[in-house]
Amino acid sequence: MNHHQLEKDIEHLEHVISHISAEDRIPLSYWRNRIDSVSGAALVPSQATRIKRLNAALSALERRQKA
Repeated sequence: MNHHQLEKDIEHLEHVISHISAEDRIPLSYWRNRIDSVSGAALVPSQATRIKRLNAALSALERRQKA
C-alpha cells in the first residue's frame, strides 16, 4: 500500500470510528477488519500511534456492545 493511500485510509478510519456506535448498521467487525488490514502495512511511528488509538477506541465500542 502506498504512503498516500495509507494516510487516506487512516484519516477515514479516524473520522468513522469517532462517529460510530455499537448499534451502527455496519458491524464493528467490519471496522476491526479495516483497522487490522491497515495495521499490517509498513507504518511510520506517527501512523502506528494513530492505529493504536483507533484500536483502543474500537475496543471500547466492542466492549460496550458485549455488555
